[in-house]
Amino acid sequence: MTRAFITGVAGTSITPAERSFLREAMPWGLILFKRNIENPDQISNLTHDFRECIGRDDAPVLVDQEGGRVQRLGPPHWPAYPPGGVFGELYDRNPAVGVAAAKLGARLIAADLQALGITVDCLPLADLRLPGADLVIGNRAYGATPDKVAAIAGGVAEGLMDGGVLPVLKHIPGHGRAMADSHLSLPIVNAERVELEATDFAAFRQLRGLPLGMTAHVVYTALDTLPATTSATMINEVIRGFIGFQGLLMSDDVSMGALSGTIGERSVASLAAGCDVVLHCNGNLEEMEQVAENSSELKGASAQRAAAALAARRRPSEIDLSTARVEFARILRETGANGSAMV
Repeated sequence: MTRAFITGVAGTSITPAERSFLREAMPWGLILFKRNIENPDQISNLTHDFRECIGRDDAPVLVDQEGGRVQRLGPPHWPAYPPGGVFGELYDRNPAVGVAAAKLGARLIAADLQALGITVDCLPLADLRLPGADLVIGNRAYGATPDKVAAIAGGVAEGLMDGGVLPVLKHIPGHGRAMADSHLSLPIVNAERVELEATDFAAFRQLRGLPLGMTAHVVYTALDTLPATTSATMINEVIRGFIGFQGLLMSDDVSMGALSGTIGERSVASLAAGCDVVLHCNGNLEEMEQVAENSSELKGASAQRAAAALAARRRPSEIDLSTARVEFARILRETGANGSAMV
């Protein structure tokens, strides 16, 4: 029985205790962080070992590989990629070049991941970069307007799909306006619903056909007093309703500081609100056990969305990686992307 959660593990290999846990708990997927990463052979062994433990060759393995501040794989084994803001700068100079560069960069990231057995990248962001907001999003965002953000995010998603990697649309329905970092505390957004629908929500609406999405641990007071992750109103009326997202919806990490209650209570609340799967990232085995105990079987509409998401994964398209990497570097260099955006 596959349970409706995605788990982490503590280190670069699966311990005997984790192996027993995985075999009994049967999570839907695994997410990797820097603590899990040493070199290509080690990661390939880890992803293979995870799938062997749970007996599912198609079990998704996820990572946050955005570029800039958020990339779990980096030098010396993998290239460093720019943050999303760079593609926004290129877009401002020439929209077609900005989207093409974003798509090519994502295609190269996908090649890195696919070679390791990583099949899902938690990218693209459709969060807006808005003045005065907390910098947790900052230059990770592609821009400040919905059409621009959606165009670049769509290019990124297509590049990942071309490389055999599934994209995750985040953070639905929008983290860009938040005045706090949800890793640490609960952001509260007081904008009116009409404004949100014209800005933050609008970017996601244009990307509603993507196969996977991740919620925002953000309260939108115009709609509810609960964060979107645990709000049936936000999920049903906004994410599934106004935005029209019909893919598999995962929570953001339930161990983040924005949520309250025990890890088990957070898991129950996320699933009850309408998340299809719970995401738990920190690799703490005691917490992992609580998530598993409080996660239901992946069944019904959630199981159908999970199957549809996995079925959307394509065979990688043909590409000359050496030539593509040279071309990507040339685009960034010749268009004079602002170096400050690389920080």
